Amino acid sequence: MCTTVNFLTLIFQGFEVINENDNSHQLKADVESAINNQHVLRIHGGDSKAFYGNEIASSKTLDVSTHTGIVDYEPTELVITVRAGTKIKELEELLAENAQQLPFEPPAHSDNSTIGGVVAAGLSGPRRPFKGSVRDHILGVSMINGHGKIVEFGGQVMKNVAGYDVSRLMVGSLGSLGVLLNISIKLIPAPASEVTLTIETSREKAINLFNQWRPTPLPISATCFYEDCLYVRLSGGHQSISAFTEQIAGKVLENANGFWTAVKNQTHEFFLGNTKPLWRLSFPPATPALRRLEKNMLIEWGGAQYWLYSNAPSNIIRGVAEKNKGHATLYRGDQPGVNHFHPLAPELINLQKRLKNTLDPHGVFASGRLYKGF
Repeated sequence: MCTTVNFLTLIFQGFEVINENDNSHQLKADVESAINNQHVLRIHGGDSKAFYGNEIASSKTLDVSTHTGIVDYEPTELVITVRAGTKIKELEELLAENAQQLPFEPPAHSDNSTIGGVVAAGLSGPRRPFKGSVRDHILGVSMINGHGKIVEFGGQVMKNVAGYDVSRLMVGSLGSLGVLLNISIKLIPAPASEVTLTIETSREKAINLFNQWRPTPLPISATCFYEDCLYVRLSGGHQSISAFTEQIAGKVLENANGFWTAVKNQTHEFFLGNTKPLWRLSFPPATPALRRLEKNMLIEWGGAQYWLYSNAPSNIIRGVAEKNKGHATLYRGDQPGVNHFHPLAPELINLQKRLKNTLDPHGVFASGRLYKGF
């Protein structure tokens, strides 16, 4: 089971994994109190993503940052179950000791960023288009629902993930459907070798290269385009990386780990010092280079994700996104009366409302953070 707690020290392959704090029953009592007193809860762990989503009117906060530790970790199975308040930094350090990593390369917006926050926000980093999203690797969760009960969904292996998968519905819900307690995640081995190459080129030529590379066997694990420079990371075995490096014929980037960490955690210079609203636009693969946008942009995911700062009206930006079968999120900053997330079709709004009413009938979980009004 994904919530089987071992209070003993677990020893795997020469290192110790120590379970720390399990305060799920206190969190449950806090939710029950909110239900009884009709309080809306703002749920947070490290609070590093407070900027993300719509502002909510909340009289109470529910802090899960003390609900930390490893519940279960068997490296040979490439699965870990971890409490939601566990810091990303600590989790990644533990996995690195075993030459493993989180496939979706999550952003850590501060040293206090937690795995629960990453799952709740549904945010993935540079490796996402090549290894999958957060949702693709969630095997199971335990959570507190809107009835004040602790419930479990999914498991620790893919064969247990069947039917209506509530555990994956928690991804990107921003705490509006329940309080995450424990999360089971599928891992991947760390690559034996990585190299990042740079190519000076235009935006249009960079997008063309992305589209040319997509159907090839190139072991690409990240791409970025910024200020007329294309960055491409190759990951794999030593011999294959050497062979593919010659095909791309770019310059090797020194301190590549620092570059990708800055892009992932949004500490790269592009994300600093701009006071305009920051938009994130997502498109299908092979979308041609967009012209009706700001000149200064950062492009990731082989052209599928654009970051731009703009004071343009939301209907203009979202119109460009929709014309190219994509969507636009107001990632940071505000525009009066604008929902941070791209409007849903009426049938999807109705489905979202029914889901919210089922899992949170008393409306105690971050109401309005995803979509205003519910």
